[in-house]
Amino acid sequence: MTHVDIEVKGKPLYLETGRFARQADGSVVVRYGDTVVLATAVASKEPRKDVDFFPLTVDYQEKAYAAGKIPGGFFKREGRPNEKEILTSRLIDRPVRPLFPDGFYSDTQGIVSVLSFGTENISDILGIIGMSAALGISDIPFEKPVGAARIGILKDSFVVNPDLQEVEQCDFSMVVAGSEDAVLMVEGGGLEITESVLLEALNLAHEEIKKVIALQKELIARIGKTKRSVTPPHTDEKLTASVSELSLEKIKQAIVIPDKLRRQDELDNILKDVVAALNTDEKDISKDITFVFNKLEKDLVRNMVLQQGIRADGRRPDEIRKINCHVGILPRTHGSALFVRGETQCLAAVTLGTSEDEQIIDALEGESKKTFMLHYNFPPFSVGEVKPLRSPGRREIGHGMLAERALKAVLPERTKFPYTIRIVADILESNGSSSMATVCGGTLALMDAGVPIRTPVAGIAMGLIKEGDQTVVLTDILGLEDHLGDMDFKVTGSEDGITAFQMDVKISGVSKEIMANALEQARKGRLHILGKMKEILAAPRETLATHAPRIFTMQINPEKIREVIGTGGKVIRGIVEQTGVKIDIEDTGIINIASVDETSAQKAIDIIKGIVAEAELGKLYMGKVKRIVDFGAFVEIFPGTEGLLHISQISEKRIGKVTDVLREDEEVLVKVIEIDKMGRIRLSKKEATREQASQ
Repeated sequence: MTHVDIEVKGKPLYLETGRFARQADGSVVVRYGDTVVLATAVASKEPRKDVDFFPLTVDYQEKAYAAGKIPGGFFKREGRPNEKEILTSRLIDRPVRPLFPDGFYSDTQGIVSVLSFGTENISDILGIIGMSAALGISDIPFEKPVGAARIGILKDSFVVNPDLQEVEQCDFSMVVAGSEDAVLMVEGGGLEITESVLLEALNLAHEEIKKVIALQKELIARIGKTKRSVTPPHTDEKLTASVSELSLEKIKQAIVIPDKLRRQDELDNILKDVVAALNTDEKDISKDITFVFNKLEKDLVRNMVLQQGIRADGRRPDEIRKINCHVGILPRTHGSALFVRGETQCLAAVTLGTSEDEQIIDALEGESKKTFMLHYNFPPFSVGEVKPLRSPGRREIGHGMLAERALKAVLPERTKFPYTIRIVADILESNGSSSMATVCGGTLALMDAGVPIRTPVAGIAMGLIKEGDQTVVLTDILGLEDHLGDMDFKVTGSEDGITAFQMDVKISGVSKEIMANALEQARKGRLHILGKMKEILAAPRETLATHAPRIFTMQINPEKIREVIGTGGKVIRGIVEQTGVKIDIEDTGIINIASVDETSAQKAIDIIKGIVAEAELGKLYMGKVKRIVDFGAFVEIFPGTEGLLHISQISEKRIGKVTDVLREDEEVLVKVIEIDKMGRIRLSKKEATREQASQ
């Protein structure tokens, strides 16, 4: 067994190998405080045949025992990955993927298992570090170690690797991963921050990352295996010349066709003609031809940007596609919007619900409730494909969470707007930046629903073309530019600052200068898009949609909650049955009453006010006779509160029978003449009559 360690925030960070999972190609246990993760890496010995991509799979899994819990539900074992596990799997995958050499086509699998979960809330960070270390000590070809750090921003201060409690207090939180030289992946969100603050946080994170990489290097130097040799893809010069001669000029004409489907159809037809011309019956070289053809297309697109400053659809590097927005297009939804940017369309619909619609999350951190959800759907027809509809994939969950994080920062406080909010974003057409279109469409749909968001939010995706020292940052990238480019940097925010961002690269990292340029270009693009959105709807509507539930909030004395609920819930069930409303009571005494009918809600409010109201000695009330007994009548002076009107207090004259002067449901003016220690109320009709006469 071999281990190395350094101190981080007063606690040791351990990397250990040689005790667990010894048959894996690489296996490392990472421990920080009470949090322990096991990272393993295995690659098949033989490359997969007939593939031209790197078949890497990374899975992060949480064991319930890690937090001393038994899984909930009918089956008492871990099942399909939950949302957090999927998002963390993506978080680990993205920074390591670019660091495998071209031509390595062996099936490779990385698994990160949480064995112990402490309050450090750092299992995702440890997962990135552990996976990098496991790959580093193995014989799997992996270019260089990767480190990671979480940075929290609390007011004007930075917090390095904040724990669970600190993260909840932070205004902004981000995860940064990178190599010793550059940043490879960033992701985060929160209240608006400026571009300069974000860059400062990234610099701080990179310094922490370097410390972790130094620790990994120490472990690799001690027990690292010799790496497997990889033969880079070889291109036959004769074949390249032949393909180029047949297709180069045609590709040049095809790549500037603005319409995505027409462009792709034209390129496909050119490729078919080239394959038909060069392929032989003796040997099928269609795969080699396709490889050369795709490289020609990639080089032409990239060189056109670098040398001419012109993109495939004719735009300048910093130019944004045409934008169209429409709101209120779905009559029965609570809010709706269609956001169109170029050939990307997002249909966003908002639904407002009550506390009954909250999502309950059972995680290692404990049970929590979620009152804002954004669900992103990417159907196959959006890109003209035929595929079976399945449950949301990793990409859909990741894009949805990015958009959710972007909008969460501007939502109203729960105390002011006590609704559960769900946004569904259906991508109807896609040619790049569909997640950022979701942010824009979601903002418009929220404002159309009358949700009092603090400020509108827009999103934009930035790209990069880099060859040597020559770089060009692209604004509002196409799907083609995402596929053939070097960076996908998504930035969302308001006029005041950034609310969320996510960056992935296909190269070995991006410099601070490139990051700064991309952020400034993104800021200008974001402001342009916000201007277009405000032309359609500048602020939230003043009233909620007709079909949205109305939630009315009232505060009662917490000691009266028991009376509103009643024995076994009898009282509150009765109110619901009478009025048809939904009622939610919090421990603090806040009551939320939801109904599409304002009259019904007001009736429920009046009943509750009656239940919690307290009679005042000497005050007059117009009551209703509820029951008549031999010695008097019980009169309800407000809903749920009755007092005794004794026969002697009904009239100045002597009365033989109460029924001679009173009837049930009759309204009578009474005065409270006594409230005893047990809260029982005595009423007088004759004193009320005297007082009224004297006035």
